[in-house]
Amino acid sequence: MRRPQSLLFGFVFLLFSYHRAFSSADSLALRRLQATLSQLQSSPAVRNGTVALSVRRVRDGVPLLEFNAQLSLPSASTLKLATTATALAVMGENHSYQTTLEYDGSIRDSILHGNLYIHGSGDPTLGSSRFTEFADAPTLLRTWTDAVQAAGIRQIRGSVIGDASAIQTQPVPDTWVWGDIGNYYGAGIHGLNFNENLYRAVFKPAKTVGQPAPLLRTEPPTPFLQLQNNVRTGPAGSGDEVIIYNAPPATQVFLEGTVPAGVSEFGVKGSLPDPAFVAAFALNERLQRAGFIVHNAPVSVGPGRTLETRNLAIAPGTRRTRLHLHTSVPLGEIARQTNYHSINLYAEALLILAGNALAKSPVSTEQAIRQMIQFWQAKGLDLTGFRPKDGSGLSPVGALTAASLSGILAAMSKEKSFLPFYDSIPVVGESGTVRGLARGSSAAGNVRAKSGTIEGVRAYAGYATSADGELLSFTVFVNKYQPGTMKSVMSYLEKIMVQLTTLKVGE
Repeated sequence: MRRPQSLLFGFVFLLFSYHRAFSSADSLALRRLQATLSQLQSSPAVRNGTVALSVRRVRDGVPLLEFNAQLSLPSASTLKLATTATALAVMGENHSYQTTLEYDGSIRDSILHGNLYIHGSGDPTLGSSRFTEFADAPTLLRTWTDAVQAAGIRQIRGSVIGDASAIQTQPVPDTWVWGDIGNYYGAGIHGLNFNENLYRAVFKPAKTVGQPAPLLRTEPPTPFLQLQNNVRTGPAGSGDEVIIYNAPPATQVFLEGTVPAGVSEFGVKGSLPDPAFVAAFALNERLQRAGFIVHNAPVSVGPGRTLETRNLAIAPGTRRTRLHLHTSVPLGEIARQTNYHSINLYAEALLILAGNALAKSPVSTEQAIRQMIQFWQAKGLDLTGFRPKDGSGLSPVGALTAASLSGILAAMSKEKSFLPFYDSIPVVGESGTVRGLARGSSAAGNVRAKSGTIEGVRAYAGYATSADGELLSFTVFVNKYQPGTMKSVMSYLEKIMVQLTTLKVGE
C-alpha cells in the first residue's frame, strides 16, 4: 500500500488555478480517464442515465478532472462520508454518548417510591453486539439490574421508563419510503436507542413453494407488537424477499413477501418502532425474573409521547438520582462502523449530534442538514447543488454534486480529526463493502472508498493515492443505469479506480 505524501508530511495550503493543476498532472493519464468516463456514458448500460466524476488534489483542493461534476444526482450511501466527516470535525474523535440509569422519589425499606429511568442521549450503539469491549444488550441489562440491587431496591412502586426525550426530531426523515422504514436498514433514530433498534422475525418455510411460512418467534420477544404475517414460501435459494411494513411509534406490523424453501428456519430483520419502550420492557422483564417487584407497566417518553401523571408514582420533573453511567465507544469508532458497514441508523444519529452541537439547541433532520451545509460553506466550499434529505443517503429524493462531495473530502484533510476519518473508510480490495473490488490491481490497497447503492444508482467516494504519492479525493456517480447491466457498470468503475492510482499529479 502506498502511503500518500500528504499524509506523511502534512498538507500544504497553496493556491493553484485549475489550468496549472491540469497541466502539472499526467495529461495522458487524465485523457485516458476522461475516455473511460465517455465510454461508460455512451455505453448501452448508461446512455439514458448519467455518469459524474470529480477528482481533486487533496493538499490544495484543486480539481484535476470534472465530468458532469456540477449535476445534482442521488448519492446513495456515499453521503455517509459527508455526515461522518461533519460529526468528527465538530465533535472530535473522542466524543462519547452517555446513557444513565436513574430514579426519582425516595428509597425506604428497600422500596423505591418512584420510577426507574433509562435516560438516553441518542447513542445509536447502545446494546449493540458490534463492539467486543463494550456491553451488548444482555450485559447492559445485567449491569442495570445489579445497579438497582446495589442501591438497596427490591420493589419499585412506579414504572421502568425509557426516556428518549434527548432527541426531539421525528424518528424517520420525511422522504424515506414506506417499504423501507419497517426493515432493519430503515430503523429510525430516538433519544434512547437499543440494540440498533432491530429484531429478528424467524419463519418456518413450507416444503411447497407458495404455501404460507408460519412465524415461529421474534428475537428478542416482542409481545407488544401486533404482527400480521402474510409471508409465503419462495423457491430454494431465493433468499430474503420479505418486506416489513411499520411506522414509528405504531405497533401494527405487516410481514409480506417470501422466504426460501429448503431450510428449517429463516430469519429476517425488522426495525423496532419504539426502542425506548423496548429497553424499558426488557429491563422490567429482567428485574422481575430476578425477583424484584415492579408495580406498574413499563412506558416510554419521547417526541409525541408524554408521561401521564396518573400512571406514575412521582410527577414528571422531580429530581433524579443516578445509579449507573454507560459511556459509548468513541465517535471515531462509531464513524468507522458507519462507513465500513453502511449503517443508516448510525449516520442519522451522527447528523443530529453534529446539528445539535452546531445549532446549540435540539434540531430536526432538516435543520441538521442546514447546519452541516453552513459548516462547510464557512470553510469556503461551494455547495451549490448539495441537497441531501437525510444523513445516510437512504432517501430517494436527496441529491448532491460530485464536486461538492469531493470538495468536502478535500477540506476534511485540514481538520484535526482527518486521520480517524480517513481510517474509517474501507480499503478497496481489502475491507468493508469494497473488499471484493479491483483485487490484484493497483487500486487494491491504494483506494479508500465508501460505496453507495439504491435502485438504479451505483456510487463511490473517498480517497486514492496517485502514482507519485499524492492524495486525491474523488466522487463517482452512475445514475439510472439499465436493469441487468450492473456487471458492466462495475467493470468500468473498477477501471476508473485503477486509473486514479496511475495519475501523476505532483509538482
